[in-house]
Amino acid sequence: MDKKGILFYITLFLLILAFSTTANNFDFDLWARLIAGMGVVEGGHVLTSDFLSYTPVHTWWDHEWGSGVIFYTVLKLFGAYSLIILQAIMLFLIFFTASRIVKIRTSINPYNILFYFFALMAVMTNLNSPVRCHMFSFLLFTIFIYLLEKVRNGSNKLLYLIPFLVIFWNNVHGGVVSGLGLLGMYTLGEFLNKKPFKKYLITLAVCLPALFINPWGYDYIKFLFMANTMQRPYIVEWWGLFSKYYLAKQIEFKVFMFASVIIEGIFIFKNIRFNSIKDWYLKADKVKLIVLLSTLYLAIEHVKLLPFFAVASVCFVYEDFYKLIENLKFPWWKDKAVYAAILFISLFTLTAKNFSVPAGIDIYPVKEVEFVKINNLKGNILTNFGFGSYVSYKLYPNNLIFMDGRYEEVYYDYMVPALKEFFLAYPNWNFVLENFPPDVMILENMYPIYNKLKNSKEWKVVYEGKKFGVFLPASEADRKFIQPSDDINYYKNTLFNTDIKF
Repeated sequence: MDKKGILFYITLFLLILAFSTTANNFDFDLWARLIAGMGVVEGGHVLTSDFLSYTPVHTWWDHEWGSGVIFYTVLKLFGAYSLIILQAIMLFLIFFTASRIVKIRTSINPYNILFYFFALMAVMTNLNSPVRCHMFSFLLFTIFIYLLEKVRNGSNKLLYLIPFLVIFWNNVHGGVVSGLGLLGMYTLGEFLNKKPFKKYLITLAVCLPALFINPWGYDYIKFLFMANTMQRPYIVEWWGLFSKYYLAKQIEFKVFMFASVIIEGIFIFKNIRFNSIKDWYLKADKVKLIVLLSTLYLAIEHVKLLPFFAVASVCFVYEDFYKLIENLKFPWWKDKAVYAAILFISLFTLTAKNFSVPAGIDIYPVKEVEFVKINNLKGNILTNFGFGSYVSYKLYPNNLIFMDGRYEEVYYDYMVPALKEFFLAYPNWNFVLENFPPDVMILENMYPIYNKLKNSKEWKVVYEGKKFGVFLPASEADRKFIQPSDDINYYKNTLFNTDIKF
């Protein structure tokens, strides 16, 4: 690797590290992942049944159990900061691998950092929280493209690696279906390219039975199919890119997406202009077109999946963009100015504030949970499902939860709609309290149910923070309570403390 390549990767890593450290809270589901990982590392077995909830549950189909093992092990060995570093490393590896794909596909210089910068900015809203399980899918998706592009160049032996990667992928994240989808895309694309395609089809056929290598066997495959086809109307990140909620959001990605589509459109138009449509079609790389169109569809349908298109754009659109501008003349100092600006942004971000673990105090009910703990308020606890795994992690075994973000992994279909009716104080709101009565509730004050219960005779608010309140039955609320600390450093230092034992 030459000096330009070394400078490129150093700058890219610093940029990614800088943005990774700006995250202000951990993913809502991280705590359940840590519990699952703890079960394997400390308990010696994969957790296949739930013990955290007081509501009805089914088999725990944990399609991310391997991620939990990795997260818990990293946390145990290297401390809280390591999860932020792990996120930065995985994100860097995605873009590093994408740059190697560019190098495989074209003789164009793969180190023009501006394109990577804009791609990174496009996905930062999705990926700048300390590590999430879906990072494994985005990374392995990129690695699969790299391996398959190498195979297209004659390195057929690399296909032997793919079934083993599928086994790993299948046990760290359910997004393994995107890897199988890639094999299908390459099969179809090479068939349309009139090039050897059976090797991809055979590899796909070998990978399908590899899915059975998991802690649940065949039954897990049925769950995986269900989980990847089910509707998730109550999960915001599964909504469409142009849904009402996201209409004025994800602007950076939308700009990047439209720019990528326009670049490809211009490139195709220029080729058709100097050739016939038939000639263009015969020469066009159908694999590239299929991957881009498929990931574009996924991005538009589900905001959570838009990084797939960003990765595909770096891998396939990068080369066409630089072919379009290769004859343009830029000032000799352009590259130096770009690198200087990005390095300044990165170093300024890294040094502008203390690098510390985000306590999430403005997002999680951190003080409210502390209030419950220090006042020894035992029993069943009701909170919104997004905060459930955090509450479990901090308060189990003294408190069991209504539900958490494991959603289809553990709970029955009626649970989330029932919880929605409760929080919005719909006519059937009392169904939850009648059928699954809690002893304690931690509720967000933005929901109608908050004031409804606050003004009722049955419940009383015993602690109110900025966004949450702790409710107890009126008969249990007339006593003096210890107040939680206001010291932010206390919550940072005790963030990963838990009483869960295996």
